[in-house]
Amino acid sequence: MSAGTRVGAAARVRKGAWGTWLLALPVPVLGLLLWHAGVQGAWTLPFGIQMTFLPQPADVGLRLVDFAVGGVYDDSFSGTLWTHLGASAARVLQGFLLAVVVAVPLGVLMGRSRLVFRMLDPTVNLVRPIPVTAWAPLTLLIIGFGDRSTVFLVFLAAVFPILLNTISGVRQVPARLLEAASMLGTPPAQALYKVVVPAATPSIVGGMRIAMGLAWVILVVGETVGIDTGLGAMITQAREQSRTDLIIVGMIVIGLAGFVADRLLGLVFRVLFGRRPILK
Repeated sequence: MSAGTRVGAAARVRKGAWGTWLLALPVPVLGLLLWHAGVQGAWTLPFGIQMTFLPQPADVGLRLVDFAVGGVYDDSFSGTLWTHLGASAARVLQGFLLAVVVAVPLGVLMGRSRLVFRMLDPTVNLVRPIPVTAWAPLTLLIIGFGDRSTVFLVFLAAVFPILLNTISGVRQVPARLLEAASMLGTPPAQALYKVVVPAATPSIVGGMRIAMGLAWVILVVGETVGIDTGLGAMITQAREQSRTDLIIVGMIVIGLAGFVADRLLGLVFRVLFGRRPILK
């Protein structure tokens, strides 16, 4: 590829990225305008939502700045964003990685072996519908307060999307790929990681992205009891103090953290797999 071609391709990528951001921008801007108008007009929305109890977007923005760098309100939450975010991100990462280590190999086995699938599928589908929130009280009793219970809840939230997507991806691997590998002398055991897993990668990655989002959702549940540091703990403390602006700030930070985590996950897979079409 010539230098001119590479420059043109890079320019098209930058133009596409700017176009994506410009298309996405009107929705949050409109949401902020409606939020402002709703609070000023004391709107009542469906489900009985009273907009008059919400702070103005500008007040939430000031609280977010103070939470990040301090200097606005100078209270116990000022400048503590990175402490809370770092603690929460560590718990999410531990639970997510544990789910990947368990779910991917198990999904490959269940997808390839009819016997293993018939042995484990009833148990998986029995445990899978149990809400993680129902596990929380039991987790506190059998594990106790602290990081380990939160990591376990994150693991439970993340493991099933990865497992089911891995099983689905492995079952959709064309039989002709395995036949071709066999004709080329690839042993069946090696075919699992040389043929099956690479072919199922798009489905596995999709499951991981879903799991990462769920991990941030469940994080708040795990951090509501017995933990002093973390975004969920911060939201719980703000609720006890009826500080609505701080609750919304916590929600915004979790949303941004989940967004960045999804993008970083996609970046990791692009680096690992290069030009292979594994991400949509």
